[in-house]
Amino acid sequence: MKKLAFLPLLALAATALAGNTATPSLSGDYLEVRSCDVYTGSCVANSEMGLTGKEGMMVWSVRQGSWQGTALDGLKIIAVVRADNTLGDVRYQPRAGKAVLIVDVNATKAQREALVAMARSQARSLLKEVVEVKAASLDVSLGACSSGSCAKVKADGLIEISTRCLGGKDHLCGNEENFYPPLTPVKHAFSAYTEVASYTGSGLNATWQWTGQRSAYLGTFAL
Repeated sequence: MKKLAFLPLLALAATALAGNTATPSLSGDYLEVRSCDVYTGSCVANSEMGLTGKEGMMVWSVRQGSWQGTALDGLKIIAVVRADNTLGDVRYQPRAGKAVLIVDVNATKAQREALVAMARSQARSLLKEVVEVKAASLDVSLGACSSGSCAKVKADGLIEISTRCLGGKDHLCGNEENFYPPLTPVKHAFSAYTEVASYTGSGLNATWQWTGQRSAYLGTFAL
């Protein structure tokens, strides 16, 4: 009888646990772009490893939710990273790097601090050394390939990103795959074609403009 009485308690505990994990406290859309192809063949990637792919940009666009009690609905943050080795190389992770964070100008001081903390929790060692935090007007549109546009991002003359969906003409050697995984924990990630990705800010001793690469990921995040 004791065992039978215990079973409903187990069922209630399992239901409560499922309810807690099913509702994230923060969710939104994610984009990353790098200075090398992420959708590529291993023969090409191996020849570039250690030479390219040391720069990247990560964009979090919050749909709804809060971080440690601070509401972040509709706000955005961008991380611009320059590392000493190819980002996402699962065998030789970058040992050092620097990052610039660009935070939504519409955020309050508390919200900016929460956005920075959230981004650092997701990118971890990639944002270990943040050399500059800027506030800027962020125009961010992240969508699925069914929309035909994928992603468009602008940040006060500092950043411009435009991607499109991969098509049949983007398969160059026939053995491509998502060679590098996304840099942060994301769901439903799919690779995309980068039409343009530029950074003209300061802090990293470098600016860039990349065009015509299979170097982007789009996805969603839920924390």
